[in-house]
Amino acid sequence: MGRDSGSGGRPGVRRSGSDERPGFRRSGSGTGRRPGFRRSGSDKRPGFRRRDHSVAPWIRTRLRTAPGAAVALALLVMATACLAAAFPRAVERYEDAGLRRAVVDATAPRTSLQVSAPQPGTYIPQSERESAVSPASMRKAYERVLNVVERPLAVDPAQSMYGVRNVNNLEAAETWLPMPSGLPAQMSLAAQSGLAEHSRMSAGRLPRAGDTVTAATREVEAAVTTETAKRLNIKVGSVIHVPGMQRDPLAVRITGIVAPRDPESAYWTTQPLLRTPSLIRPPTQGGEPETYWLGALLLPPDAAPVLLGTPGEPARYWLLTPDPAALTAHDLSRLGSAVASLESGPGLVKVRDSTDADTGVSTDLDEVLASYAQLRSGVRPLVSVAAFGTGAVAVVVLLMAGRLTADRRRTELALLRARGASLRGLTRRLVTETAVVALPAGALGLAGALLLVPYGRAPYAVGAALAVTLLACAALPLRALAAHRVVGVHGAREDLASVRPSRRRTIAELTLLVLASAAVLALRSRGTSGTSDEALGSGDLGSSGDQLVAMAPVLIGVIAALVLVRLYPLPLRWLARPAGRMRGAIGHLSLARAGRTSVSTVLPLLALLTALTTAAFGGSVLAGVADARDRAAVLNLGADARVEAESALPATLPERVRSAPGVQEVTPLSIAYEAKPGAGVESVPLAGVDPEGYARLADRTGLGAFPAGELKASPAAPADGASKPGADGSAKAPLPALASSAVADRYGTHPFSLRLSDGSDVTVRITLVRDLTPALPGTDFLIVDRAGLGTVAARPTTLLVTGDQVNGGALRKAVAAGTGADTDPTARADVRLRSEERARYVDSPLQSGAERVYAAAVAAGSGYAVLALLLALVRAAPERAALLARLRTMGLTRSQGRRLLVLEALPQALLAAAGGILTGWAAVRLLAPGIDLTSIALATPGGAPPTGTAALHTDPASLFLPALTVLLLATGIAAGQAWWTGRRGSVRELRAGDSR
Repeated sequence: MGRDSGSGGRPGVRRSGSDERPGFRRSGSGTGRRPGFRRSGSDKRPGFRRRDHSVAPWIRTRLRTAPGAAVALALLVMATACLAAAFPRAVERYEDAGLRRAVVDATAPRTSLQVSAPQPGTYIPQSERESAVSPASMRKAYERVLNVVERPLAVDPAQSMYGVRNVNNLEAAETWLPMPSGLPAQMSLAAQSGLAEHSRMSAGRLPRAGDTVTAATREVEAAVTTETAKRLNIKVGSVIHVPGMQRDPLAVRITGIVAPRDPESAYWTTQPLLRTPSLIRPPTQGGEPETYWLGALLLPPDAAPVLLGTPGEPARYWLLTPDPAALTAHDLSRLGSAVASLESGPGLVKVRDSTDADTGVSTDLDEVLASYAQLRSGVRPLVSVAAFGTGAVAVVVLLMAGRLTADRRRTELALLRARGASLRGLTRRLVTETAVVALPAGALGLAGALLLVPYGRAPYAVGAALAVTLLACAALPLRALAAHRVVGVHGAREDLASVRPSRRRTIAELTLLVLASAAVLALRSRGTSGTSDEALGSGDLGSSGDQLVAMAPVLIGVIAALVLVRLYPLPLRWLARPAGRMRGAIGHLSLARAGRTSVSTVLPLLALLTALTTAAFGGSVLAGVADARDRAAVLNLGADARVEAESALPATLPERVRSAPGVQEVTPLSIAYEAKPGAGVESVPLAGVDPEGYARLADRTGLGAFPAGELKASPAAPADGASKPGADGSAKAPLPALASSAVADRYGTHPFSLRLSDGSDVTVRITLVRDLTPALPGTDFLIVDRAGLGTVAARPTTLLVTGDQVNGGALRKAVAAGTGADTDPTARADVRLRSEERARYVDSPLQSGAERVYAAAVAAGSGYAVLALLLALVRAAPERAALLARLRTMGLTRSQGRRLLVLEALPQALLAAAGGILTGWAAVRLLAPGIDLTSIALATPGGAPPTGTAALHTDPASLFLPALTVLLLATGIAAGQAWWTGRRGSVRELRAGDSR
């Protein structure tokens, strides 16, 4: 039948000659105007109608139609933008704090830039030599050196100083100075700037130079610190004479005693001798060691020329202290370059041009920076793994939100395309509609991140928030563009049981499989810290290889999701036939409904598996860090608490400690650290124990458990520990010993004697070999029965305390009361708790900050997974409600309705939960060989080697708890929906053609 070309054509189809906008009828046709559009022709010219290009009516209409969806999208974008913007700022905050803590903990003697130059040459006139060490010349050189220091290395002027000091110490002739071994005290003379600003007067006044001081001046004034005055018996008015060179001795009169304002500041710690005198023990060839006191006399800067008249080899110096507050981790490579330039590069050339041709620059700041870079190189990849995992889940949720919105509006968009709307116009309207909601939400999320983390560079935060906002704006239009390329009102079925994967999808999945395999292989072979020296200096993970390694857990989750989606229809088909033979239609109907699930299930399943894999991997990392610290604390202490003294402990102390709150058992030990085997000079730590109690302790701590009977001394063993012949001339049986592998390899299983520190001998024979033991850390130890030692050697020196909740304060009070430390400080015993020892391993803000960010990333990923599940269930809620309404008209009861919805949701929930458990387990097992948690778990103060290592292992709680949560949440929501639908009427759901 032909189509009528007149006005009686089919409604909703425009005529070919019409000049109307696609999808809308002419404003002049009919008797009324279409709501939301103004009548054209406002220019009052007859025959002309101006088009209205404004899209505001469309946006206002859409927002009024679905305000809940707009608010939900705004909240999702705002939360995601806030997290994305806060992440780089949080990482930068804890990395900068870690760098500054590392510089501060390294102390000023290591981090200060020590610029030194010898005294002016003797070949120049004396007046020029004296002028070169004058305060004015030193100040000008100091300012020139400051200008040489390159950014980002910043110098703290308040803690920097300059001056002149003698390199060789000068003997003081005064006999009233303390002489412990008869050797005269020696003095170091220093004319350093800033004494008045960094000290306060304790007695007297600050020294003054008076008239012009030269190398021939006979007497100068000086000050000493309170510690120097106390230990060297110096008072205000004391005169100390030091040798002169080709002149009479120089007299130094003490005019004041000063106290440092901040004894721990760089001014006093860079040269500790200025504050505290030292007792020097020179090397001797045998005989009794001799000692002498070495102190410092603080001269005014104007008196520096007098040092040229002494044999102390005066030297000029400029000490530049870095400003920790100005150091940033992202400038780590430039910091290293600046320090290297000053030590042996262009900066050193400029320093010599500003001071002296023989000037040198020395510092350990480069070693401190390298140590921090090494620590960060082990921490940052682990945080990147969590960031990529959470970011992937967030991206999936945003895409899922756009897809679900497109599916909900599928009929509307198809109708617009059928009425002539172009793809470009439709996409433009959807972008504008989404941007009106997403842009303000992204801006609010960015503002919240800036307020939440008020530290860090803003460009990275702005870029992250902008990326989230643009993705949210593009998700709906791109999905609509892909779904409505071809005009059509009705589409084919798109359920998992009928839709076959396309070739493009197969190629994409194979590409992801190759990438995941490459990432796993790279991580297993290189590890997370397998970066080059340049990467250690910069700490960047910007290369594609490093990003691929960090994405390994995410890629494993993505591959698992795609594989499970392909395998999902198979068990449904297998179960459909047996369910069809069962009585009742609930089982068969639920499986049929589950098989009719839309292919859009891929995104929720992808989000769930990625989040579960990230949660399992992240939880295993955090559990591995905690276990490694607990293990290291036990290795160091051997129990929950350790009480140790240099001498023997009172016999009543074990009972007093046992009565302290939280203490369950006390194991006494007699430790001799200097036991010497045979006639050798090497020593082996020896511990005497009670076999029964010690065996229980070793079994409880897991440190070398052994049968107690194999360590008990034979009744024939001597009570005094000496190996004496018996009445029949035979030797007594040696003591059985438990030894480490190294000691067993060294001495074998033959009996050998040990000489103890009290002079007694004991013969032992190694019968047990263990790698670890509670009594002694390390790789060398011997454990014997205390009953076989002498009376003196068997007295306990250490107590190992076990208990679930040992009270540190009560334990210390009990030990202090038992040892008499309250009245005699020399009788104190050291008390260490496992909790305190464990806290010692969290030495840097880099570690604690990385742990917090990692935990927050895992929690955010889990939250996005739950959100993905809720979005999927909410999207299917209207369809399920309509199904229940129709089935209730056929006689379905409420309980059957609940079972139907629960059984319908159960296959997908089981798939996600089981897949998440298996994927998380596989990810941990595959990646564990390349993951080293030692850097983040066991960093120690001062860069000391950690006790043991920290490896990644599977944490059952991290595997099962998130999966069970997903399963319970999915079935709980389905049951709740069935209950709520049963309480409501069915009129709305049964209304034909109403999709809202």
